[in-house]
Amino acid sequence: MRELSVIGIGAGDPDQVTMQAVKAMRRAEAFFVIGKGAEKRELVEVRTAILAEYVEGPHRIIEITDPPRDRTPEDYTGVVQDWHERRAELLEAAFEQVDGVGAILVWGDPALYDSTLRMIEHVLARGRVDFDYTVIPGVTSIAALAARHRVVLHRIGEPVHVTTGRKLREQGLGTGSTVVMLDGDTSFTEVPGDDIHIWWGAYLGMPDETLIAGNLREVEHEIVTRRAQLRANKGWIMDVYLLRAF
Repeated sequence: MRELSVIGIGAGDPDQVTMQAVKAMRRAEAFFVIGKGAEKRELVEVRTAILAEYVEGPHRIIEITDPPRDRTPEDYTGVVQDWHERRAELLEAAFEQVDGVGAILVWGDPALYDSTLRMIEHVLARGRVDFDYTVIPGVTSIAALAARHRVVLHRIGEPVHVTTGRKLREQGLGTGSTVVMLDGDTSFTEVPGDDIHIWWGAYLGMPDETLIAGNLREVEHEIVTRRAQLRANKGWIMDVYLLRAF
């Protein structure tokens, strides 16, 4: 039976790759890499560099072009589900080229705001390719953010709410501390209050890593401006931030 390893590789720093991940990579004969276009080619190049550093034997890289999706839909859930199905079709076709062990390198951790595991379940449900799979956890951007800012994600006995920019706009801050991912609209600028602290980071673990922290009202303009500059320079951006009221 074919095997598939879903391997979390951390937030961008090759040193964040765990020994468990390295062992799993060394077992694979082919790696599926989902490309996101020319602007985000660097994300593919980081994965390729990780393989070059840790995988000694011969291996193949099978690149899959990520299908486009509507970024401003009325039916967000329906659009994402359709996107997952189209991704599953592409992975299925790629996996048919492998007889032994394949692997997918996942940014951060496969269990947190990533569609890879759902995509794999779609492939299995289709029934054309039979395989077993294992999941290797990775360092999340949340853990990297806290480490780089040298901050604990929560105060004593308090919860941590992990959400998206979309949900932050709809629901506001959660109880305790709030970590926000996938925020393309700088939703923190819509959070009311003068007693909120923000710890923000972009390209964590990468050469262009950028960190800003402070009272939200005092640094929000700096973050918005810097974020726009970074995105314009690279054509893409990956950022995450922690909010906490005092």
